[in-house]
Amino acid sequence: MITNLDAGTIVAKNREFTFFSWSVQSAVQPIPVVGGEGVYFWDADGKRYLDFSSQLMNLNIGHQHPKVVEAIKKQAETLCFAHPGLATIPRGELGEKIAEVTPGDLKKTFFCLGGAEANENAIKIARHYTGRHKILSRYRAYHGATHGAITLTGDPRRLAAEPGIPGVVHFLDPHCYRCPFGWTRETCHRECISHVEEILQYEGPDRVAAIIMEGVTGSNGLIVPPEDYWPRIREICDRYDILLISDEVMSGWGRTGKWFAVDHWDVVPDIITSAKGVTSGYVPLGVVVVRQKIADFFEDKMLWCGLTYSGHPLACAAGLATIQVYQEEHLVENAYELGKYLGAQLEDIKSTFPFVGDVRYIGLFSTIELVEDRGTKKPLPIPLMQKIGAQLKERGLFTYIMASNMGSMIFVIPPLIINQEQLAEGLEIIREVLGKVNI
Repeated sequence: MITNLDAGTIVAKNREFTFFSWSVQSAVQPIPVVGGEGVYFWDADGKRYLDFSSQLMNLNIGHQHPKVVEAIKKQAETLCFAHPGLATIPRGELGEKIAEVTPGDLKKTFFCLGGAEANENAIKIARHYTGRHKILSRYRAYHGATHGAITLTGDPRRLAAEPGIPGVVHFLDPHCYRCPFGWTRETCHRECISHVEEILQYEGPDRVAAIIMEGVTGSNGLIVPPEDYWPRIREICDRYDILLISDEVMSGWGRTGKWFAVDHWDVVPDIITSAKGVTSGYVPLGVVVVRQKIADFFEDKMLWCGLTYSGHPLACAAGLATIQVYQEEHLVENAYELGKYLGAQLEDIKSTFPFVGDVRYIGLFSTIELVEDRGTKKPLPIPLMQKIGAQLKERGLFTYIMASNMGSMIFVIPPLIINQEQLAEGLEIIREVLGKVNI
């Protein structure tokens, strides 16, 4: 592999020979990244960027953490790959560690390669276990891009892939800023919850296998639900013997200041799906973690799930080392404590700029929603958001920008290893750029 290519050649080869996700290919202008360390990465010209979105909300332990890099090296020297029907040390130890940090009696893990695969297999497990077919999911949801996962997804990325898999029914979200039922936070009477039960009655609760929701909605607006939302959905599921699945691909692994988002509300889902932060993206890995009752069900019944790379030794070694980093370096606690500072700073940004309609945050998981007018809540136009994104990048801040009719947002989702000084550095860049916005 050539390692000394110039920036233009790197981009040209990537553009000519590879596809970029969710993009019109001729419009792609990628950064030619060549290295990283901690909360920073740099391009082929030596320009350094502060990573304010943990790459794709997954690089929780930052770039090139030496403990995880060393664990991958050691495993590569010992055993790079094993048939998924074989038992390995990293597979068993990671499964045990996951059982320690997941809530309640969630115990047994099926390993795959990413979040979409995790949700695909969660659907299969839920249908096999319950003998039912229908799955309920929300509209402002993203569960992955494979055929089943994109059907679960409610946002517009689903439309280009339709028709999807049968049996998926969508319902509306607990989005307090943009309440789909027309209420305000002051007048709310939780129609977002009673609505779910109404949908169940129309669909036949005895035909519904599971309800799947993101612990905290991520890329579709970072929607933090009301305090009683998860507990009451859990009650509804219990009432009708429906499985509750928490998609913690983005909101898990300390991101919200708890191991998993549902821990904030003391809810034990029947299945947790996750990926991203389980290895911080160092090696692809997804997990489907089930409660003891579901694990017991498959003791004498066929588990109709299988993948060539299930339980991959390198991935499992990376996952085990990553969880140890979370524990040894108290990163979950850091996300919780720094989240208080972040929340206060975001509220200050909201009070400073009249075109900031809302800020939403939990731990180091947050967004700034920009609007033309606070009364109408009309999103800032896409061209202006693109300009804001370019100016942030120009000043050395890399983060995720959402610009659509669902909302215009700047996400603040830095690695959990970040300190207050680095967090302040990035927020100051955002303030500088917002200060130059003309509506």
